Amino acid sequence: MPVTQEEAISALKQCYDPEIPVNIVDLGLIYEIRFDAVPEDKQDVTVDMTLTAQGCPAHVQISEQVKARLEQLPGIRNAAVNIVWNPPWTPERLSPDARKQLGIE
Repeated sequence: MPVTQEEAISALKQCYDPEIPVNIVDLGLIYEIRFDAVPEDKQDVTVDMTLTAQGCPAHVQISEQVKARLEQLPGIRNAAVNIVWNPPWTPERLSPDARKQLGIE
């Protein structure tokens, strides 16, 4: 069975920016997840995501964490991560859960 968008999002909720105690999904860093069918009933997945700041020192670590976590899902052959800067991240992208965790609300 193919991996669903919900399964990918659930997996990505286990990935964190090491400087912020909120997962990258609730931070609003994930912009798009695309799946491509490949041989042997597998899928390749591509994630477009951003970071809270262009100079983020953990960008390589976060990208590797996303790739590794998605490739652990049964049925995923390869995961690719694209860091994009448009649209730029703003605090408005935080989920209600993230706002609570960070004491914003």
